[in-house]
Amino acid sequence: MAQVQRSVATLRIIGDKLDPTEITRLLGCAPEAAQTRGEEIVARHGGSVRIARTGMWRLSAADREPEDLDAQIRDLLSKLTDDLTVWTSIAERYRVDLFCALFMREGNEGLSITPESLVALGLRRIELGLDIYDGHDRTGKSESP
Repeated sequence: MAQVQRSVATLRIIGDKLDPTEITRLLGCAPEAAQTRGEEIVARHGGSVRIARTGMWRLSAADREPEDLDAQIRDLLSKLTDDLTVWTSIAERYRVDLFCALFMREGNEGLSITPESLVALGLRRIELGLDIYDGHDRTGKSESP
């Protein structure tokens, strides 16, 4: 089995009453992006404005090519508190997930996640979400992500 070509990973904390400043204080790290419910958000390209439907705090790991989801998990968690009571408090009030996009070059690629990474996510009550892209466009031709 070939290794997945590329991985992208973002830790997200989501909730209607989320206060990004509080999450930053609790976790000990500033997000790359944050919003509060009802906030006006201006698109980077085109300048269109939308209203945030919910609050969100996001922190991303550097993309990896080839895929290295374990390294991305270690990188993200190393920036944040190890205090599990803080993580429990956050998880009781908000949705916490690690959103991962996996980009395959071919049809049969795979990955493994170590027990250490799974335990680290589980102890912090972080749900693991995987979006997998097969590397083919609708005509069946291979394309690079």
